[in-house]
Amino acid sequence: MKNQNPPANKSTRGNASQFFVAGELCRRGWVAVVTMGNTPTTDILCSNAEGTRFVHVQVKTFVPGNKTVTVGRKAEIDNGSNFVWVLAGIPTAESRTGFEYYIIPSADVAKNVANLHQKWLRTPGKDGQPHQDSNVRAIHLPPYKDVPAWDVGVYRDNWSLFAELLGRP
Repeated sequence: MKNQNPPANKSTRGNASQFFVAGELCRRGWVAVVTMGNTPTTDILCSNAEGTRFVHVQVKTFVPGNKTVTVGRKAEIDNGSNFVWVLAGIPTAESRTGFEYYIIPSADVAKNVANLHQKWLRTPGKDGQPHQDSNVRAIHLPPYKDVPAWDVGVYRDNWSLFAELLGRP
């Protein structure tokens, strides 16, 4: 018998996470529209109810319990104060784990991702060989085994950032 609930592929999980984030923003009183991949740096466009203030949201998905979330080279670019990253921990359908959201200003992501990547490039690999550069960047998630260079835990459920940028709904 065929598996009735096959694991979601990366694209399906990513699409779902954008809708979960947009739904959470709407639940909190803002207007959120998923761009469906039609803009390179904006997964969700969020506004106040009047449509006079806007925030661009980039969503990156991970499974709660993972140690990292993968972002690309574009994470090193500060797109301005109205650009926000949401690291969205979307549990599998079978999981009893809750959703996790880390809401981070673009400037913080850009600075820390660039610094950590440069540090990683300067640090020898497992057998002493140099690391090779690529377009992949990683953000480490709590709980940390070692003391992280950047603690994203302070951004957990930081929905108040939207209130700062858009005003209270």
